[in-house]
Amino acid sequence: MSKQLGNQADDYRWPHRHLLSLEELSSQDIRFLLTTALGFESVSTRSVKKVPALRGRVVVNLFFEDSTRTRASFHLAASRLSADVLEFSAKGSSVAKGETLIDTARNIEAMGVDAIVVRHQQSGAARMVSQAVGCSVLNAGDGQHEHPTQGLLDVFTIAKRLNRTDTFDFTGLKVAIVGDIAHSRVARSNVHALQKLGARVVLVGPPTLLPGGFRDMGCELSHDLDAVLPGVDAVNMLRVQFERLTSQAFPSVREYSSLFGLTAARMQRARKDILVMHPGPMNRGLEIESAVADSPNSTILEQVTNGLAIRMAGLFLTVGAS
Repeated sequence: MSKQLGNQADDYRWPHRHLLSLEELSSQDIRFLLTTALGFESVSTRSVKKVPALRGRVVVNLFFEDSTRTRASFHLAASRLSADVLEFSAKGSSVAKGETLIDTARNIEAMGVDAIVVRHQQSGAARMVSQAVGCSVLNAGDGQHEHPTQGLLDVFTIAKRLNRTDTFDFTGLKVAIVGDIAHSRVARSNVHALQKLGARVVLVGPPTLLPGGFRDMGCELSHDLDAVLPGVDAVNMLRVQFERLTSQAFPSVREYSSLFGLTAARMQRARKDILVMHPGPMNRGLEIESAVADSPNSTILEQVTNGLAIRMAGLFLTVGAS
């Protein structure tokens, strides 16, 4: 672990058995978890990519939604902490026969597990599981509510790129989140994390995908990406979640891309050192051009790398608190 983590540990102890939402974490909680992640970064560069922190513990990935990055990242994070990992998918399980989420979670816990990582299409599913079991529960994305570890890895990436890992103080920074804000759990987690670290947040999207309620969270709202780009330090591009749309949210894909897509031409308006982010999966040519996604400003692959350290930290702290 880093020296900085040791200094923090003198007067602070992680108090949470679960990691369900960034809204309920304090700024100190967030900074402590990010600093813990710094201590785990070096594990992935060793010849033997393991530490014995969770040896003898069992972690279950309980995923009811498709996932590539998040599932693989949690699996590797648990493995590198020396935990045993059980993968669960709704397809081919007793859920297909009518078993409830709670019964599934309780049956899995009865096998002697220490942590359940939950991804579900319904908002509040992870919290519901946490109230029904005695082990730790980590939210890997629940409906349109939150995706805590994604929010954490995004601010971790910003801090590393801008050399703010000594304090994780984002005072003076402004970050734009662009796209389908209405259906994005990533946007909600990012807003909570960024604001608690001191950053200002502007949300950009068409009126149909940008609820006015976010203004009550302290966010600036805009429907003009060209006007916003010159004044931000980072821009996080979200995909349009067509699978969640119940009606047509904009006239055409072409119009959406023209107004809210991050193109090489539009990047000319931005600061030369602006950070370009995306939680994935990307729809190249819709919300972001390949030339931008693969440019030196892009942090997209760094976000994936940083997600491993963040999820190691989350598992280590929550299971330890249990």
